[in-house]
Amino acid sequence: MYKFKKVVAIEPVGLEPWAEERLRSMACDVTMHADIPQDADEIVRRIGGADAVLLSYTSTITGDVLARCPQVRYVGMCCSLYSPESANVDIRYAEAHGITVTGIRDYGDEGVVEYVVSALVRRLHGFGMEPWFGEPSEITGLKAGIVGLGKSGGMIADAMRFFGAEIGYFARSEKAAAAAKGYRFMPLGDLLEWSDVVFCCLNKNTVLLGDGEFARLGSHKLLFNTGLSPAWQEDAFARWIEGDNVCYCDTVGALGGERFLGHPHVRCACVSTGRTRQASRRLSEKVLANVEAFCKRS
Repeated sequence: MYKFKKVVAIEPVGLEPWAEERLRSMACDVTMHADIPQDADEIVRRIGGADAVLLSYTSTITGDVLARCPQVRYVGMCCSLYSPESANVDIRYAEAHGITVTGIRDYGDEGVVEYVVSALVRRLHGFGMEPWFGEPSEITGLKAGIVGLGKSGGMIADAMRFFGAEIGYFARSEKAAAAAKGYRFMPLGDLLEWSDVVFCCLNKNTVLLGDGEFARLGSHKLLFNTGLSPAWQEDAFARWIEGDNVCYCDTVGALGGERFLGHPHVRCACVSTGRTRQASRRLSEKVLANVEAFCKRS
């Protein structure tokens, strides 16, 4: 089985102590950085002579970085990998140069679902604020629109259905499993217009909402974005949020930056709600499984 000469985590990657110890058994040298590199030059310096690199979602490894570190054989993304287009590693360059890139999925969705339910219940009932519909209300009968019915979107849909909501969704195609649950597949504009609350559960860098979509969404709506980046065009969102609407995000990245942090119609937790004790365990197990599988193949 292959043993790495050096493994470098260029930023905090969320591995638990037991996982770091197991990682050290698969490499002659392991360096774990505790802060986020400021630029590409710093990333290259941190990689140094390492043949394996770990990173989370807060840094980007471009093709140029990989070209400057030709000894790298393996890049382990300690975060979600859905597609080359949404990845924060240049997958195409890596593939063309024989570099293996792995990522993980489905490790922090439970915490995100709990955040969504918690925030929505507080808003509807008016805990510490005015009830959204003027009087305390349940999720029962609420029209919940899901934009992106992947793993997390599906879990949010199921949670909303458990509490009695009607479920509509937009995805690249209609899903038989969703139809079997009674979820309604709709064109995006129709879904936005129909919904009382919309949950955007899209891959990173996927933008679907512009002025036309916000016009269909209309006024007195709740909008949740659970992705790692905004699901909207910034200026279009800026105009919509001035109306009788409220947007919920857990992280500043999901909001699109600090511009809207102080806005009275924005609620940003400024924390990754998927980063729980249980998610840390799942992340560690999946990252290690990827590393071990690479070593066994090599």
